[in-house]
Amino acid sequence: MTENAFRKPLGVILAGGRAQRMGGGDKGLMLLGGQPLVARVIERLRPQLQHLIINANGDPARFYQFGLPVVEDAIAGHQGPLAGVQAAMRYASHMDDASRPSHIVTVAADTPFFPTDLVARLTRQLKEPDNIVLAVSGGNIHPVFGLWPIALENDLAAFLVSGEKPKVSVWAKRHGITEVEFDPLETGTGLAVDPFFNINTQEDLAQAEQLLTKMRS
Repeated sequence: MTENAFRKPLGVILAGGRAQRMGGGDKGLMLLGGQPLVARVIERLRPQLQHLIINANGDPARFYQFGLPVVEDAIAGHQGPLAGVQAAMRYASHMDDASRPSHIVTVAADTPFFPTDLVARLTRQLKEPDNIVLAVSGGNIHPVFGLWPIALENDLAAFLVSGEKPKVSVWAKRHGITEVEFDPLETGTGLAVDPFFNINTQEDLAQAEQLLTKMRS
C-alpha cells in the first residue's frame, strides 16, 4: 500500500465485556496487580499508537479516570464486538483531517498480555486497503484483535441491522481476512503463555496475577 492510502490507525479498547462469571460489573475495571485491566491495556497499547479511545456502553463516567474518549455503540441492541468496531470506525471517520486514520486497531479490555508489536505486525501484513487483518495464536483466530479499514463502516452498519447473527468471522470473511500468527509469550521462566489469554473467571484472574509476578521478577 502507498503511504497516502494508509494513515496510522486509531487504537480502540473494546470494554463492553461483563464479568458474568465473576459477579457482574465491567471486566475492564477488575484489578490486576492493583491496576484496572483497562489501565494495563492502555500501557500496552499506548507505545504502539498515538490516539486511543475506549468503546463502552452505559455511563461513560466510570472510564473517565483513564483520560481517553469513551465511545458507545452507535447501533442499539448490544450486538457484541462488531458494534464496537462499527462505532469506532464512525468515530474515526469524523476525526479532523490531520489525524483521521485510514484504519482502526481493536484490542480487548480483558487481555492484558497481548503482543507489544501487535500494531506493527498487523499493519505490515496489510496488502489491500479494504482487507481485514486479524491476530492468530496456537491455531486460534482472535477476532477482536484486528486491523479494520474505516471505509467499511457503512457496510458493517448495514450488516448489524440486517438481522443476521452479528458474528465477526461471518462479516469479516466477506471482505478478505489476512491472518497474522503470534508466538507464545515468553515469561523468562521457561513458561510460554498465549499472548491473547483473556480473563473470564476468578481462576483466570489468579493465573494472570501469577503470570504478572513472574514477568516482574
